[in-house]
Amino acid sequence: MTDAATRPAPDPKNLRAVYAFGIFSMALIDVFVFLIPVYAGKSLGMSDGEIGTLVGARSIVSLFLSIHGGALMDRFGVRRVTLYFIGTVVLCGPLFPLMTTFGALLVLQAVSGFAISMGWSGAQTLIARISEGDAEYIGRFSSFSRIGTTAAPVIAGLLFDLGGAPLAYGFGTLWAICAFAVLWIVPEPKIESSPGAGNEKVKFRLLDILPRLSDYTASFALMAIPAVAFTAVAMLVRNSSYSIQTSIYMTYTQGIGFTATKIGLLFAAIELAAGVGSWFSGRVMRQFDARHILVWSTMATVTLVCATPLFGSLSPAMWGIFIILMGAQMVRGMVQGVSQPILFSVQAKSVGRHQQGSVVGLRQTMNRLGGVTIPPMIGLASDAFGREQSFYIAGACLLTVCVLLGLYATRVPRIAG
Repeated sequence: MTDAATRPAPDPKNLRAVYAFGIFSMALIDVFVFLIPVYAGKSLGMSDGEIGTLVGARSIVSLFLSIHGGALMDRFGVRRVTLYFIGTVVLCGPLFPLMTTFGALLVLQAVSGFAISMGWSGAQTLIARISEGDAEYIGRFSSFSRIGTTAAPVIAGLLFDLGGAPLAYGFGTLWAICAFAVLWIVPEPKIESSPGAGNEKVKFRLLDILPRLSDYTASFALMAIPAVAFTAVAMLVRNSSYSIQTSIYMTYTQGIGFTATKIGLLFAAIELAAGVGSWFSGRVMRQFDARHILVWSTMATVTLVCATPLFGSLSPAMWGIFIILMGAQMVRGMVQGVSQPILFSVQAKSVGRHQQGSVVGLRQTMNRLGGVTIPPMIGLASDAFGREQSFYIAGACLLTVCVLLGLYATRVPRIAG
C-alpha cells in the first residue's frame, strides 16, 4: 500500500465533481424512504406491518444483486453503469402517486429501491477510487452528501403537507433528474491494474445483464479479510438503526401527532449533525483504534434510536417531545458522521482499487440484509406487542449483536489510519 505521505493528491476537479454527485445520490435514499411510510400511512391508511414490509421491499432486489451491480461497475465503469440506475429512478418517481394498492407499491419499491441503492453504491465507488481510500477525502464527501440529505426530507415533508403525494414525489423525481445531470459530468476513474475497469470502450453484451457466480464468489471471498468481515457486520447493525428510523420511528412520530414537515426536520437533524461529524473522521481515525470507534459508535447509534419511546415520555408537551427527539437525532448523527467514513476507509484500504466496486457491493448486500429483515419484523412486532415495545425488542437484539462484534474485534488486527 502506498504511503499517504508520498501518494499524490487526487485531482481537485474530480473531487469537486464526485462531491456534487454525492449531494444528490445519497439524498435520493432519504427522499423515497421518507415518503413511502408517510404516503402509505397518511394517505392510504396501511398498518405498521404493511408499512414495514414496504420499507423493507426497497432492499429485496439489492440483497441479491448489489454484488452483481458492483461487479458491473468494476468491469464496465462506475459512471457508465450508475447512469442507467439513476435514469431508472427518474422513470419510477412519477409512478408512486398512481399506485394505491399494497401489491403495486411493493413491486415499485423493489425496483426503485434497487436503482437508488446502486446509485449510492456508484457514488461510494467513485470517491473510493478517486481518493484511494483516504478517510479525509471520504469524510469530506460524506459531509457534502449530508447537504442533500439534510435539505431533501424537509422539502419533501413540506410539499407532502401542502400538496400530498403527487407534489412530494414530483420533487423526488426532479431530485433524481438533478442527480443524473451532475453524474453526466463526473469523470470515470481510470484503473490500470484491472483490464477494462473504468474503460468506456469495453463492449457491453446482453449476457452481461445476468449475474455471474464468479463475481459473487470473489466478493464474498473478501470476507476472508478480517477487517472487511468486521466492518461488514458493523455496517449491517449500524444500518439496522436506519431501518428502524424509516419504519416504526416514522409511524411512532405520526402516531403522536407530528406532521410530515416535523418528521422531515427530525430526518434533517441527524443528517446535518452527521455532516459536521464527517469532517472529524480522518483526525479521529489517526488518533484512535478504528475497531473501538466502530464498536462503540454502533452501540450508541442503536441505543439512541431504540430509546425513542423513552425520550418521548420525558415531556408532556408536544414541543418538548420534539426538542428531545431532535437532540437525540443530532447526537446520533454526530456519532454516525464520524464513524461512517472510517468504516468506508477501512474497507477501501483493505482491497485493491480494481476491487472497490466489489467491496461496495458486498457492503450494500449486508446493508440490504438489515433493510429487508428489520422493517417487516419490527412492524409485525408493533402490531403484536405495541409500538413502544417493538423499539425495545429490536434494541435488545441489535445490542446483543454489538457485544458479539466487540468480541470478534479482538481477533481483528489493528487498523491503521
